[in-house]
Amino acid sequence: MTSIVDLPWLPAAPENFTKMCRAFAQGEGTAGAEAQALANYRLNPAQSGALTRAIGKRRKSASDFAPLTSLRLGILSNATTDVIDDCIPAAAARHGVLLDYLSCPFDQVMQQALDPNSLLNAARPDLVLVAVDHRWLQLDRPSLAAPAAERVGSAVQKLRSVVHALRENSGATAILQTIPTPPMPLFGSFDRRVAGTVRAMIDEVNREMVALAADNSCYILDAAALAERVGADRWFDPVQWAAYKFPFASDVAPAYADVVARLLGAVAGKARKCLVLDLDNTVWGGVIGDDGLEGIKIGQGSAVGEAFLSVQHIALDLRERGVILAVSSKNDDAVARGPFRDHPDMALREEHISVFQANWSDKPSNLKAIASTLNIGLDALVFLDDNPAERAQVRAALPMVAVPELPRDPGWYAFYLTAAGYFEAVAFSAEDRTRLASYATDAQRAKLLEQSGGLGDYLSSLRMEIEIAPFDVQGRQRITQLINKTNQFNLTTRRYKEAQVEAFEADPSTFTMQVRLRDAYSDLGMIAVVICKASEAGGVREWLIDTWLMSCRVLGRRVEEAMLAHVLEHARAHEVGRLVGTYIPTAKNSMVADLLGRLGFSLREEKPDGERIYDLDVARYVAPENLPFST
Repeated sequence: MTSIVDLPWLPAAPENFTKMCRAFAQGEGTAGAEAQALANYRLNPAQSGALTRAIGKRRKSASDFAPLTSLRLGILSNATTDVIDDCIPAAAARHGVLLDYLSCPFDQVMQQALDPNSLLNAARPDLVLVAVDHRWLQLDRPSLAAPAAERVGSAVQKLRSVVHALRENSGATAILQTIPTPPMPLFGSFDRRVAGTVRAMIDEVNREMVALAADNSCYILDAAALAERVGADRWFDPVQWAAYKFPFASDVAPAYADVVARLLGAVAGKARKCLVLDLDNTVWGGVIGDDGLEGIKIGQGSAVGEAFLSVQHIALDLRERGVILAVSSKNDDAVARGPFRDHPDMALREEHISVFQANWSDKPSNLKAIASTLNIGLDALVFLDDNPAERAQVRAALPMVAVPELPRDPGWYAFYLTAAGYFEAVAFSAEDRTRLASYATDAQRAKLLEQSGGLGDYLSSLRMEIEIAPFDVQGRQRITQLINKTNQFNLTTRRYKEAQVEAFEADPSTFTMQVRLRDAYSDLGMIAVVICKASEAGGVREWLIDTWLMSCRVLGRRVEEAMLAHVLEHARAHEVGRLVGTYIPTAKNSMVADLLGRLGFSLREEKPDGERIYDLDVARYVAPENLPFST
């Protein structure tokens, strides 16, 4: 029996794991990749605690923790959180986050949220997990004599008060945790039909909670769904609640921490973007080169064939929500493509695969080629392969690639892939739906470039249409997504939550810009974001470029020139005399190190850490001619 509680998609930790943590704590230099590699094991609470303490010690030596992204999380609960306090920071490293974690005193939810000077609010966290349960919301007893709607309304109002207080007092965004239903029915199966039962009230509060989160730009942690997977009889341990006030059975802690951490990773833009599939004995049963088209096992009618078909269906479902699919197989290319083209029971077809790497090269080389072709980082890849030797080779050579463990029985493959939470989302936009079509048309654009007489002719032949507008409610979700996911073409790599994006949108002193692009082949959707903040220096009005980012997929199209021309047009209209831009170097954004210089800015200052500050005289700026866009 496989359970999510056991984190079975992760490899078991080595016997000397604690010793490895001690060695890590005493190390020097870049620490992020090492911390993430240690976190990628299946850790129990004691091992999680060893890693969490090691990360804390290593941070005291001022080590560079790239590529982990820093976040500050506070947790409010009516339960004691000791059981998870060590697990959450370790799990966060697994999902690309360097976590500053603050656990508040037991059952002090309202006090910590409402008091501006509380321990929580003074810490100024980015996010606060509101981990309350049915007891705190007074949903632990039925309401049969009094109107159940009043009890439900009161519970939702308590949550609303916490959300608003956190935002007002610390600027933090709340993560609201859905409420698991205790396995103590009053009427049995009839509970769902009686408005005042515990189950019925919790169901209604969970629905209202989702609406509350949407209206207030909060996040949802679906603890109710996790409890369902674990099993309510296992989740709710009355003995541990009575003795220790644990929120759930102690053995659930690593799984709960992983679910929290994958949400934090998604908020920080660390969710994976691409699923890379091995073929033989992963997508179908058998070896296509040996067994031939008729000999492989796929499709209805056999347990093995249906197991592999379920992997294909999960891959297609992920693709529908915007995850890129690729293939990396040790195979002859023509032979490997055969089932995609000719097998009647294959759900996956060639057109579903954005990059097809079938050759005799090693898997790490193929994964590098896939990432390069798609212009995404290796840390955006998930690699699914039945072969333990191939998995071990990829983990050793490319520790940033997610490689789930797989059992012998392929019936579990789809379970392991989805249970691991690699593709956790905090938004789902129209651009997510259309992104794959855009990748597919890149090949057509590349062919056009080869046939054109030069870059100018190529850009003109694309018939590009650019649309530039201020931030708005329709684009807010995608804007937030780009801010948190764009790493390479990003001058400052500042990250903002949706509530902060909404505040920029409403602030008259902040200039905002969202950019959309269409061409002859497809609608690329929103591809760039700019945020400028008003300031003044030496009697001159300035706009400080807080954020300037763009999708790398539109490089070389002169979009950045059009963006700057638009910014300067509005700067003049607002009587701004100077535009000030900053380049803050990261491990991934070297491509924009000289962007501002290339656009005509003058270098004002370069700091020892590589940060550069530029300025541009608005009055002297001359917009470029013949930009290849219509509006």
